[in-house]
Amino acid sequence: MEGKTPIVAILYDFDKTLCTTDMQDYAFIPSLGMTPAEFWQEANNFGREQRMDGILAYMYTMLREARRRDLPFTRQDLVEKGRSIVLYPGVEDWFRRINAFGLTQGVQVEHYVISSGLREIIEGSSISGAFKEIYASEFYYDETGRPVWPKLAVNFTAKTQFVYRINKGVLDVSDDKTLNDSMPDDSKRVPFTSMIYMGDGLSDVPCMKMMRAYGGQAIAVYQEANRPGVEDLLSKGRVDFMFPADYSEGTGLDQTVKHIITKMAICDALSEENGRQLRSIGGDLLPNQVGLF
Repeated sequence: MEGKTPIVAILYDFDKTLCTTDMQDYAFIPSLGMTPAEFWQEANNFGREQRMDGILAYMYTMLREARRRDLPFTRQDLVEKGRSIVLYPGVEDWFRRINAFGLTQGVQVEHYVISSGLREIIEGSSISGAFKEIYASEFYYDETGRPVWPKLAVNFTAKTQFVYRINKGVLDVSDDKTLNDSMPDDSKRVPFTSMIYMGDGLSDVPCMKMMRAYGGQAIAVYQEANRPGVEDLLSKGRVDFMFPADYSEGTGLDQTVKHIITKMAICDALSEENGRQLRSIGGDLLPNQVGLF
């Protein structure tokens, strides 16, 4: 890894983490003539009745309700609905600012979405170009652009596989072989210790626990309505920090993420120097082999 710019990866949930509510609530559900409460009750009841994965249940409900009303439902239509997403304060220029700060610390910052929402709607948002990869639920479309099958369903525990993909640099979701191949830790593209996961609640706990178990950082953001739940995550040691969902420059969230990036940059520099010195005195000895003889 010597000579390469270290990478810090920030992984985000999307709904209620970067935007103010579930992404379907802004434009898709109103187009059905339903309230969000009505739609989600319908989807959740259907999932329970059919003993279906909740993500597949809501995707099916979207299709069914649009067909019942003879409404257009194409990939492009969903992308257009993503333009209605309302982001939290500071999100619009967050990525530019954090990337620039990372460069001052000698690291490259990459941003990823891991969401149970829809990729198509996220792609319509004003920030879609900020992400190296968007992992989210998605439909497969026929030649006319109409959905015919779920292409990817990202439920809460399935989110963790994408953390491993980012860790190894195996970003293609169809490439399971390389993902499962054995890989030395020092060959992995983004160490867990150089990852930050940002989410808003229980659906993010599996990824947050991974961060804490493997040396990364987990941050929960909140609106006042879900503050008690986020406080519970912090008190139970499931996250490292919690902040109001305000990404503006100078906020506690902004400053803490910058401090974490600085810490990660310093740790990487120290690790690289340690490795350099060991190589200079021990040939092919790796740091974890020193002391065995």
